[in-house]
Amino acid sequence: MASRRYRLVIFDWDGTLVDSEARIVACMQGAALDVGWSALAPEAVRDIIGLGLPEAIDRLCPGIDEALAERLRKAYSARFVAADRTPTPFFPGVEAGIAGLRDEAGLQLAVATGKSRRGLDRAFAATGSGAWFHASRTADETRSKPDPRMLEELLGELGVAAGEALMIGDTEYDMQMARALGMDRLAVAYGVHSRERLAACAPVFHAESFAEVIDWLRR
Repeated sequence: MASRRYRLVIFDWDGTLVDSEARIVACMQGAALDVGWSALAPEAVRDIIGLGLPEAIDRLCPGIDEALAERLRKAYSARFVAADRTPTPFFPGVEAGIAGLRDEAGLQLAVATGKSRRGLDRAFAATGSGAWFHASRTADETRSKPDPRMLEELLGELGVAAGEALMIGDTEYDMQMARALGMDRLAVAYGVHSRERLAACAPVFHAESFAEVIDWLRR
């Protein structure tokens, strides 16, 4: 069982638990046009999924001034909130898989995400998933991925050593922050970054579906 190897399993949110890639790309592309910035290519937006919003905009829009960046942040947030009236769906198998992990004695679950606290709390409320997790960290509460600060804070809050924890994510930012702490990392290949890109961070396993994540944890 997972609890025999790990005391804590930490999940990324977008692209790992929820299928939000298309919504994020559309909202960011629309927001850029709203504020008069040039059109953003879909692949460029996909590349920054997982980063905190300010860091994502800095990378997407090099040279943007702070006033315009703030307008872009607000425009993106407004579009995403409007779109979020319909909850973003979980990937197949997530709800049953997390429920099974919750039943394991001694195993704690957490979320480490590039979303804002308001955004994650809104997602928790819309999906009823907040009670699944013992703790969570968002990019605006600490430092954006790939800085390992949010993982350090989760480990400290839950009283777990890095060697007793596993980070599960779909981007190299997830993998890099875990690797910086010597924490095991599991890559999901159904998210936004390619298998080859994730492989450079030496994950312990590549999962093609969430069902494979659960199967691997139960080995």
